[in-house]
Amino acid sequence: MVMSAATLLGIAVLAMPAVAADGNPWDQRPDHTETVADAIDGGMARNVILLIGDGMGDSEITIARNYEKGAAGRLAMDEFPLTGAYTTYSVEKGDATKPVYVPDSAATATAWSTGSKSYNGAIGVDANGKPKPALLELARKQGYRTGNVTTAEVQDATPGAGGGAHVVDRSCKGPESMAACAQNDKVNGGAGSIAEQFLDTKADVILGGGKQYFDQKTQAGPAKGKTVLEQAQGAGYQLVTDKDGLAKADENKPLLGLFAKNDMTVQWTGPLAVKGGTQPQECTANPELPAAAPQLVDMQRKALSVLNKGKKSAGFFLQVEGASIDKQDHKGDPCGQIGETVAFDKAVGEAIDFAKKDGNTLVIVTADHAHASQIVPKPVSLGRTATLITKEKRPLTISYASGATEDYMEHTGTQLRIAAMGPQAANVSGRIDQTDVFYIISRALHLK
Repeated sequence: MVMSAATLLGIAVLAMPAVAADGNPWDQRPDHTETVADAIDGGMARNVILLIGDGMGDSEITIARNYEKGAAGRLAMDEFPLTGAYTTYSVEKGDATKPVYVPDSAATATAWSTGSKSYNGAIGVDANGKPKPALLELARKQGYRTGNVTTAEVQDATPGAGGGAHVVDRSCKGPESMAACAQNDKVNGGAGSIAEQFLDTKADVILGGGKQYFDQKTQAGPAKGKTVLEQAQGAGYQLVTDKDGLAKADENKPLLGLFAKNDMTVQWTGPLAVKGGTQPQECTANPELPAAAPQLVDMQRKALSVLNKGKKSAGFFLQVEGASIDKQDHKGDPCGQIGETVAFDKAVGEAIDFAKKDGNTLVIVTADHAHASQIVPKPVSLGRTATLITKEKRPLTISYASGATEDYMEHTGTQLRIAAMGPQAANVSGRIDQTDVFYIISRALHLK
């Protein structure tokens, strides 16, 4: 079929994008060239804030955005000028040449905190179980103040490895929980459990859950018979257990905040995903959330206040984890997952504000591994689904289908978003690996 010139012209006109009032179609969208150029700073940072949304893959971010802000809305974590993607694979125990494509939080935290790939379950050790120095340890050794904040147990995988502990299995959280870590047990001359090792790494701020492991007693050595908490207080840590105590804590003393026996309580509740789907519902505030419990943003705010005191030249390294995005994803709990992502995003927003005001802070936001939840068109699925009603009053159907059983969803192995601002932030651009975060932060703080 031969088309006339008029017909072709008509098609061309129909195919043209809408034109702005001044005649330039590209003027309908902002030009980010100068913004990105201005964001590139190859200098040294005084401070680093590393924020980890545990299990917060692109799907989890999109689900939270759709629900809370709308499809065209923006989260605080969407505002970073420099973004990239990083790979997260772990390796086989005893053989770092063999990749494991779906990692856990222990191997991933070990990767960014030490620069070494390791096996699932490893806390601060390489594939052969050898301890590797962590960012927090190196920063403290060079005179930086350090902090470790989480909504999980502070001995959990991410804060454990990020906090500078070194054990061969993530389950070894307290001195009475060392069955899987004989070589690390103080009884056998080792450095002890994750909780005990925190007394050696001496972070200026430790905030989260996990009080039960601080209540366990050391089994050998000079402190035999004493609880880890007694030892921490003897070393000068002040203990706070609620939001009021956190706000009033002396900012000139080391701060230990233990706000729950286990993990801290999640912000939101709603229907669990089920086979065949649920009726569309909205998420609600969790009635079991203790009124006295601080939120992640409260803990981060206090940590920043403590760490930023004193000589301006000192600087700090702070790791902040929104832990229960992952934990609710495992349960197929979309409201729990979204609520924790929204709470994490509030902390991200305040970190951005701090960095803008300070002018010499590197902020990095990323996740440790991808997870199960997916946005799907219909609740008909081989997995479990739940349908929520967003703030736009639209149905949002979320599917969970990565578990070997119906009750527990597994991680997935895709690459993740990483975003940053401040000195050295340009190094997150493109496709990097999780271990590169160790070197980016080391370069920013000139760690040795």
